[in-house]
Parts: sequence; structure tokens; C-alpha cells
Amino acid sequence: MMKNLFRTVTILILLSSAAFAGTRIDLNSGWSFRVDPAGNGAAAEWTKQAPSGTETVNIPHTWNIGKYDDYEGVAWYFRSFELPAELAGKHVELNFGATFYSSRVWLNGVEVGGHEGGYTAYHLDISGHLQRVNYLAVAVDNRPGVATIPGFSMRGDGKNLWYDWWHFGGLVRDVWIEVYDPVFVRRQQIRAEVTPAAAVVRDRVFLENTSKTAAQVSVHATAFDPDGNAVATATQSVGVPPGSKDQAVALTVKGPRLWDIDHPNVYRMQVEVEDGKGKLLDQHSDTFGVRSVEIRDRHLLLNGQRVRLSGMTRHEESPWEGVAETAGTMRYDYDDMKALGVTLTRPVHYPQHPFIFDYADRNGILFIPEIPIWQFNEKQLSDPKVLALAKQQMREMIEQAGNHPSIFAWSVCNESETFSPGGHAYFLAMRDFIREIDPGRLVSYADDSLPSLKQAQGSTAADADFLMMNQYFGSWHGPESELTPSLDRIGQMFPDKMVIISEFGTPGLFHQNPVEADRARIDTMRKQMAEFSSRDWIAGAIFWCYQDYKSHRNLWPGLQEGYVDHGVVDEFRQRRPSYQVWQQLNAPAAIELVWKRGSTRIPIGFAATVTPNTPAKIPSYDLRGYRLLWEVHDENSHLVAAGEQSFPSLDGPTTVSGDVPAGAGVHELKLHIRLLRPTGFIAAQNTLAWHSLEWGGQTVDQMKIPVPQHQ
Repeated sequence: MMKNLFRTVTILILLSSAAFAGTRIDLNSGWSFRVDPAGNGAAAEWTKQAPSGTETVNIPHTWNIGKYDDYEGVAWYFRSFELPAELAGKHVELNFGATFYSSRVWLNGVEVGGHEGGYTAYHLDISGHLQRVNYLAVAVDNRPGVATIPGFSMRGDGKNLWYDWWHFGGLVRDVWIEVYDPVFVRRQQIRAEVTPAAAVVRDRVFLENTSKTAAQVSVHATAFDPDGNAVATATQSVGVPPGSKDQAVALTVKGPRLWDIDHPNVYRMQVEVEDGKGKLLDQHSDTFGVRSVEIRDRHLLLNGQRVRLSGMTRHEESPWEGVAETAGTMRYDYDDMKALGVTLTRPVHYPQHPFIFDYADRNGILFIPEIPIWQFNEKQLSDPKVLALAKQQMREMIEQAGNHPSIFAWSVCNESETFSPGGHAYFLAMRDFIREIDPGRLVSYADDSLPSLKQAQGSTAADADFLMMNQYFGSWHGPESELTPSLDRIGQMFPDKMVIISEFGTPGLFHQNPVEADRARIDTMRKQMAEFSSRDWIAGAIFWCYQDYKSHRNLWPGLQEGYVDHGVVDEFRQRRPSYQVWQQLNAPAAIELVWKRGSTRIPIGFAATVTPNTPAKIPSYDLRGYRLLWEVHDENSHLVAAGEQSFPSLDGPTTVSGDVPAGAGVHELKLHIRLLRPTGFIAAQNTLAWHSLEWGGQTVDQMKIPVPQHQ
């Protein structure tokens, strides 16, 4: 009967038993879905058999698109799968990349577990409940509460307010089965210490033994460089009792290739576990990087070099996928953000998809990930349940993402009442907890109360490793004229603290229409970036945000549902004028162009001066391995000249010249120059045009026409 209700998926494994080590089986397709507004699915025994009226969906999936757009409550997912007899005796786990928000899971009518928290992965042991044909039912509840994370904002008047993004319920990331031999690698914790000639890579290998007896195994660890070459190995014999054991392994990588903004060198650590007879039990790989991040004299240093960085935030959502994003959407958005010069981001209020962390590693973006505590009041922050759940979500995020070199700090909350005694205690508890499980990283929180802070002594900000300041002068925080005195007060109150502007921007609801809002956004960008740059102790600025996002709050007056007008692109990724302005403001170098002229006034060549930003401006960082590409086209768009210049290092103004062939462009020439990063993204560009017009015997030049960056 089950087969008549929905499709049965058979998993065929045509491998030897040894190959089952760490085998991953995809379960993303062929699910049935139904909402349960009455909340009686369990009583109606949907846990044993799928009901009628279901629809077929694939994972990742959120129900909050289309007819269930604003549905809050419980919804169910059903699936059957068949496992071959060869899997008998194996350890089998069911994995969820994320389920928003809380879940309960049944296999063959038996509840096997659940999870609270919508943005981190979890696994359930289903070994003892498997049959040849299996029925899986998952109930997901996306309703918020006062003690959920994310949950109701209770700041201000204490009324229940939805958090400022959409409540996308569902199986929002991948679902899969993992099949293991009795001893396997649960995870690795990889940290690298940079020395002058080498890097000491310390790997804690977390082993699990699901059998009832101790096992003696060999652990082989191999580090591979960014080109895939094995550069260091270590082998240890380990006794693993029933349960779990972590084993420390140290390797030395000579002459390491450091990870940085423009040279995002990613290493890989592969661990193999063998039994006493040399049989492979498991193989596990994770990527990592070799770099140092420190704060010295209120400055941020990456590999010993001072950097001042900039970027923007981005919600994980779109009208076509919601939060159940596919790799194509994530890559498109982040490629576009890299075209905007992003080198730093928070990146938003909740743990990110693994794809995004990996993208940041491989494309040079520093991250400050955050758990989704947003605008909680003191009572919420003092709630033991909230603290326990915050620690759980933080632990899960660190254990799953902590090997990424792009992550340099963790954030424990956003815009909450950390200025209260209860909020202060919450921060200290979370800071100490993070230092215990990830001692090498910095800890902070996004603070919107800094502008009104009266004294540093005894404040929560004084106990953070650095300050993250959310400020919206010109809207929520008051007149824009108050930004300058506010920054001055903070600089004086915390003379030993580095500051990152963790949010600034212009919300649309403060203006009459989107056009006026974007004009104000451009004005905010230009004025406030100049203010930040003028203060040596501000190490970075993060603009809110990349795209418009769905919410019940901060909309145009009279609306209760829609997209918050806050982005440089709208929800469909259509670019506003502020896109180009932000792109220009975040170029790490300026390009000045002039024509070289002959006797006829027709250009015979050009000179381009490339001037990298100094530390007096945000952004600024070392520019190594850049290339300058130039092209000249005539009035018919024919290429008449082109060239390229490489720069091992751009330490100051550098001039490059090029020639235009005689007779080219009788009426028009256009020069386009692009400065490319080592990763291939455009860092800066400029265009210079020349037109010959019969106008009193004179020629008219049209110079320095900025054009949008495209990747």
C-alpha cells in the first residue's frame, strides 16, 4: 500500500563491503509533502503511512513559496527507500543539512529523534530500525517563540514581533544517508600555526566506535597542498573504546602557501582509518588554510600585514527558492558580490550553507558568522533555555564550519540588550564557551546601542575582542549629522579597541519611493565610508545589504508582507544605481587615464596610472599578482589595440602606456582598462572615450566614463 501512495526509491550499491566506509547515499528526490494546520498528523498515524492529498517535492524545499507562502505551523515530509541486504550490520545514519525550525523524525513508525535550530546539520542513528523497505516521516514546525532561536524580538515595548526575515519552513538543505564500518571518523578539527619557515598543522581526529568492544586502528593523516600534492603525512596507532575518542595528530608543512584575500590557498587533510589487517574502515577529508589573523594597536592584521576591508551582508533567500537554495543561486550572488569588491562580511544573522563557507575560502572573503539571536531583551538573554540553545547552535556551527580559514571571529548575537546585566552575563558565558571549544578565534557581537553608551567601564563591549557597531544614522539612529560625534565618543571610550562597522545603510521605508531611497542610499555610502576611512581604528565596514529580502517588518507603510527595500539589487537581482557606486567605492585601487596625442589631435596612445589605496582608506590591503588588461575599440566596435601588464606587487602609483595604430578610429576611440585580481575578479576599471566632431574645427573628448563591472 505504501508504494501506491508515493514512489519507492531503491538504492543500488554495487561495491565490495570495504567500500561501504563513509558511503553517502543521496535522499534529495522523491519526497511527498503535506501541511498539517490542525497538528494532528501524529495522532492520525502519518508516522506509519502517508496520508492522501500529498504533493511531490524535491529537497532542498521550503513550503513558504506559493500557496503556503505565509504558513506557520507543522508540515510533513514522507519518503520510502529500499536498502539491499548487504548493509546488514553496518552503522547507518540519517543526515539533515538543516530543517527549519524544529523537527521530529520517524522511521518505520518509530520516532528516532529530532532537532531544534534551523541552520545547522544533524544526524540520527537509524541502524537498529532499518528494514529492507523503509518508510520515513519528518514533521517540521516553523513557528517562533520567545525562547526559540531565531525568535520573537522582545526589545522596546515587549510586544511579540517577528524577526526581520522570512520564516521559511521545511527540509531546507540536503538529506542523505551515511553508511559506516564500526570505526569511523566523525569530524576533524584542523588548526594551523604559522612559523617563519613552516606551518605546524594540528588535527584532532574525532573517532567513533559503534561496536561493543575496543578496536585497535591505524590513523593515517595526509595534508595536500592547493595543487593536490601530498606535502606532509603522519601515522598513529590508536585504541578506540566503544563510544568515541579524539586523537591529536600533528604535521609540519614546509614553506606553506598562506591563505589571504587575493591568494586564497586551500589545503586538504585526508584521514584514513585501517584495522589491524590493513582493511580500510573509513576515509574522511576536510579543507583548511594556513594563515594568521590578529589585532594589534587597534588594527587588523592578516599574515602580519595590515588590512582594512569592506563588504556587505546577504540573506539566504530568493523569490524562486526561498532559503532552500541551490548552488547556482548561491554562486551567482556571491560572484556578483565579489564583483562588488567584497572582502569582509558577517555574513548575516545565522549559520551559512556549507557551499558559502567553501566559496569564501576559495575566493578570499573574511567571515564573522553569527547565531540568530536578534533583538532579544534581557529576560530572554537570561533564560537558561535560551543560553543552552545558543550554546548548542554555536557548538554545531563551530564543529561544522570551524576548519574554514575564511572565518576569523564568531558573533553571539545581534542588536540585543547586551547593555543590561543579564545581557552582559549572556555574552560572557558565550565568549568563554567559544574560547573553550575554539580558542584561536576572536569573539564579538553586533551592537546597535554603542551610539548611546555612556561609559566603557563595566560594559559588555569592553569584554569583546573587538567592537562591531550597527548604525543607521540618517534613519533609525537619528540625524546623519550625529554619526561623527558618535564615532568620536566610541573612539575615546575604547582607546584600545578595534571597531568594525557591522551594519550601515539606508532602509527604503524612510523614503517616499524606491528611487528616492536609492538616492539616499548612495549619499549614505559616499559620506559614511569617508567617515569610517578617516578613523584609523575602524578596520572594516559592512553594508546592509546585497539584495532586498522578504519580511513582515520594515516595509513601506501599510504593507504587512513583501520585500524590504534595503539592497543594491532588488529581490530579482536587478541592479540599482547604488550598485555601481558601491562598486567604485570598494575598488582597492584607482585608475586614471589620459590620451597621448599626435599632430592631428587623434590619439596615438594612452597612459594609465594605477594607484593602490593607502591605509588611510577603506578598503586597503596588499595588491600582489594583479594584472592590467586594456582594449581600444573604434567607432564600429572593432578591436584596434590590446595589451596586458602584470604586477608582482603594486606598492604605489604605477603608469602603464599603450599605443594606438595610425589610422584607427577616425571618428571615435574607446579605451577600457580592467585591473584583475589573481582570482580573476575585476578589482577596478575605467573607460576613456574620444570623439572627433566637426564643431568649429575642434575635437571633443569624453573622458573617464565609469562602466559597470561584470564578471
